[in-house]
Amino acid sequence: MNYKKIEIKEDQVTTQLQAVKWHLKKFGSITSWEAIKEYGITRLSHHVFCLRKDNYNIISVPLEMKTRFGRTTVISRYEYIDPKFGIQSKLNF
Repeated sequence: MNYKKIEIKEDQVTTQLQAVKWHLKKFGSITSWEAIKEYGITRLSHHVFCLRKDNYNIISVPLEMKTRFGRTTVISRYEYIDPKFGIQSKLNF
């Protein structure tokens, strides 16, 4: 599969989807808490689904977190794998 490289500049960010793309390009990963805090995005998984459908290589990494009540819960950190640095480049000799 040919994955897309994220190409977006800060001044192009006008939608929540573009904000997620920009954040992934700049920082490499995003959690739902970062999406809420930084961009007011409450349905991050939907935007990740749309980006994956558009052939961006985004993986989910489970993270264990403590709740305010001391319980452990699992959230996802979504990580963007840049095609030139991802698995594809390792396979192209």
